[in-house]
Amino acid sequence: MSEKRAKELENALRSAGVRLTRQRAALLRVIAASDDHPDAAELHARAEAVGAGVSLATVYRTLTTLQAQGVIEKLEFQGEPARWEAADQKHHDHMIDIDTGAVMEFTNERIERLQAEIAAEMGYEIVHHRLELYVRRRRRD
Repeated sequence: MSEKRAKELENALRSAGVRLTRQRAALLRVIAASDDHPDAAELHARAEAVGAGVSLATVYRTLTTLQAQGVIEKLEFQGEPARWEAADQKHHDHMIDIDTGAVMEFTNERIERLQAEIAAEMGYEIVHHRLELYVRRRRRD
C-alpha cells in the first residue's frame, strides 16, 4: 500500500511542476509509510535515517506542495508543531494527549449524530468538520 501511496505523492508533485529528485523520492516513501501524524522534523529525521540526504527546507516545501495538491492534510493542534496525514482517509476525529503529545484517531457515531442534529436544529447541514479533544490520563487515587 505504501508503494501505491508513494506513487500518488510522486504524481502530485509532478502535477505541481516539481522535479522528482532522489531526495524527494526518498522523502515521499517516508511520508507514504507513515501511519501516524508526524511533524516536519520527524519526517526529516526518518528520511535522514534511510539516507535521503534531504534538507529540512525541502521537507517543508514538499509538504506545502503536497497539501496544495490535496493529497495530505496539515493538522495544527494547539501548542504543537503542524502535523501531517493523508487526505484520503475516512473521516475521523483526534484526541491529543497534552502530556505526551500523542495523537490518537477515533470515530464515534453518537458524536457524529449529535453534531448533525445540532446543525439541523439551527437550520444547517454539516459540510465538513474537525473535532479535536485535548486529553490527559486520569490519575488513579
